[in-house]
Amino acid sequence: MNVFNKVALQGIRKSHARTLVTIIGAALSAAMITAVATLGVSLLDYMVRGAVSKYGDWHVAFINVDSKFVQEQRNNKETVRTAVFQNTGYAMLEGGKNPDKPYLFIAGYGDETFNVLPVNLMSGRLPENSSEILVSGSVAANGGVSYMVGDKITLAVGRRMSGEEELGQHDPYRSGKETLVSLEEKTYTVTGICQRPSFEERSAAGYTLITKMDTQNQTDSLSLFAKLKKPQSAMTYADSTANGSSYIFNDNVLRFMGASSQDKIFNMLLYSVGIIVVVIIMAGSVFLIYNTFNISVNERMHQSGILMSVGATARQLRGMVLFEGLCIAVAGIPLGILAGIGIIGSVLPFVSENFNNVMYDSVPLELVVSVPALAAAAAASLVTILISAYIPAHKAAKTPVMECIRQTNEVMIEAKNVKTSKTLQRIYGLEGTLALKNFKRNKKRYRSIVLSLILSIVLFITVSSFVTELQQTSERAVVYTNYNIGFATKDMEDDKMLALFDKLKTADGVYNSSYQAVMTYYCNVKASSLSDAFRKELGLKSPDETARLIIDVQFLEDSVYMGYVKKLGLPEKEYTGPDSRLLSVAKIAINNNRMHEADEFLDMFAASSMDLNIIPGADGAPAQGKDISVEFASYEPCDILPDPARRRDNNYMFVINVPYSRKAEFDASGGIVDMKGITFCSKQASQSVSAIEKIIMGESIVASYTIYNLNKLMEENTNMIFIANVFAYIFIVMISLIAVANVFNTISTNIRLRRRELAMLRSVGMSDRDFNKMMRFECMFYGIRALLYGLPLSIFISWLVYQGMLKGGADGIDFIIPWAAIGISIFSVLFVIFITMMYAVSKIKKENIIDALRDDML
Repeated sequence: MNVFNKVALQGIRKSHARTLVTIIGAALSAAMITAVATLGVSLLDYMVRGAVSKYGDWHVAFINVDSKFVQEQRNNKETVRTAVFQNTGYAMLEGGKNPDKPYLFIAGYGDETFNVLPVNLMSGRLPENSSEILVSGSVAANGGVSYMVGDKITLAVGRRMSGEEELGQHDPYRSGKETLVSLEEKTYTVTGICQRPSFEERSAAGYTLITKMDTQNQTDSLSLFAKLKKPQSAMTYADSTANGSSYIFNDNVLRFMGASSQDKIFNMLLYSVGIIVVVIIMAGSVFLIYNTFNISVNERMHQSGILMSVGATARQLRGMVLFEGLCIAVAGIPLGILAGIGIIGSVLPFVSENFNNVMYDSVPLELVVSVPALAAAAAASLVTILISAYIPAHKAAKTPVMECIRQTNEVMIEAKNVKTSKTLQRIYGLEGTLALKNFKRNKKRYRSIVLSLILSIVLFITVSSFVTELQQTSERAVVYTNYNIGFATKDMEDDKMLALFDKLKTADGVYNSSYQAVMTYYCNVKASSLSDAFRKELGLKSPDETARLIIDVQFLEDSVYMGYVKKLGLPEKEYTGPDSRLLSVAKIAINNNRMHEADEFLDMFAASSMDLNIIPGADGAPAQGKDISVEFASYEPCDILPDPARRRDNNYMFVINVPYSRKAEFDASGGIVDMKGITFCSKQASQSVSAIEKIIMGESIVASYTIYNLNKLMEENTNMIFIANVFAYIFIVMISLIAVANVFNTISTNIRLRRRELAMLRSVGMSDRDFNKMMRFECMFYGIRALLYGLPLSIFISWLVYQGMLKGGADGIDFIIPWAAIGISIFSVLFVIFITMMYAVSKIKKENIIDALRDDML
């Protein structure tokens, strides 16, 4: 060990308090970088395992290959595992309603295949031999043909041929250009209903039915599913191996391995966010660690001048400081890596259930420690420390020898720059004036304190505001739903929907149910009929101008409609029968971003009732509409069923409720249903949805439909917000700890550097009371400066985040200044500075005044 390294070690041992704080700062930096890396690796592992459980443990599948090809791939060094099923053949789906999918495709699974390709049973059990079969639920939902457990079905099974070409599941149906040949009659017993297998492509010509592999079957047509040692080489492997066979990739799994050619967005997003967070952590860490080495270099500037005077080179001085940085890294980085792993390891069990509710409930979120990720975290932490050490070392090496020895560059300021007005002197007194002069004199030295505090203030207040806005979004979602399960369809006939309603309302857990339909109408209304507020909103100046308004005509179950009439105290006779009066809610939102209950809106119309001519159709045709009489009332109408195609850019709500029994009148006037369906209320929504799905499976429904579990959507939303909150606040706490360590290190060391100055003040008669008062003033100046910059900047950034959320579609939220977070920030800043200052001063007070006055250096 050379003399320069010995000097560096001597400095580390001498300033043990500062060294300890620096090691803690380096450990915190390494802990946060490690936590980010470990969390990213754990999330990727969770997504891969979840995708495998849902879509199968395979990477490449080859369609229509022979047993020779299968054997070759089983012996291929690139594969880890293979699974096959027999392509038993195709049979016509008698009575099928989908012209692009006229067949049933029969797959004969081997024992291993059931483990590789997941089968999600909806009812029944798996087949146990080649005469039993499992039917895909999409046969009923999409094909319109229903099979029940226990049914015996006889199928004429053959091969699809287009000329001399044999077609498989990878080949879409070629209408009029293909035939079934080599037909053989087979009889199967249905043992269960399952979800559509994940390997079945949307364009496949046949619905997949699963049976056990028939060892007596001489057909040498198989489908092979291969898992590779290196998933990233899936495309190369498939291209070099296929030999003309069709193949497909398991992109749902490969995308999380960064191996999918179709979708790399998730990995790009994960890595981008990780890199941004690591850069922020490194920037915050540099504040602390750079400041420490800068103080260390300044302390030893006199010593460095003496070394240079006897021949030390700039390179040797830089090496001395960098060696000190390496010593800090050796002590801090391992501690930080262990702490980072421990933090994520303790947090993941806490949020695992929330992840399962949002994503995959079949696999747990587990801690995964990756050696490459830890090595990258250690390297990033080391780079942070070396950068922090190099900057002040480079600066010191460039300083002339005489300036280092005399230390004339420590404070270079003119008297006018520290001059204070007499008014301030009278306000602050001598102690306050001295504190203010010292603050002005040492602006450069204390800049890092202020910057560290500003960083913490901005992060804490901004993230607190973001969390508040997320909570508002979640609360808005809860407010607006007066049912929690929805069955929506567009093309189902009314009589079939009502018959289905009678069965679905008996599903387990359902305690309230209703049905509805929605049509879009328009009406032209003169400005004189509108309220002043609405007229102003539309920009109508003349009472003779005409406004064209969009109307949602909502048909409700008669009993529900009459319930509104009774609740409003209206005469039932006037609202019963053909051409009777109709109820309407016509309100304008006070704020475009708020969608509250109807009584928080302003009225759209000047009168309480009105006769309207409403016109169906988006283009306003036919010109002659339907005449109706409406009564405007303030009540909360039933929520309209979700419809992805339905868009409303207007900021008003104009709903006309009609008894379902009168729907035929509107059908006759040209009205077209946008969406119809059934709504349910259930205390156990997930159980009720499962029961509803089972009932639907047995009804041979041909029409397309969607089932919404709104409780699940809200729960997913809440869980995502909870997860974001947990990690956001962990990030804030650790960044704040770095800032606190920086403040403690800087203030305490600079107080010690001023020991002669402070000893001189005490030597000329400054009492402990006045001395403490002066130091409290210094605390106040640091805190006020940090808050003056930090608070406005935090509020501005919070507002930018709010605007970003609005543009991102988060309607219904208000910008709320986070007063609680601001109060916590003010208290924390002043408290940290005050405690640190008092700690450093208490150390100074214990020293002998004469010894401090004699001391040139620490």
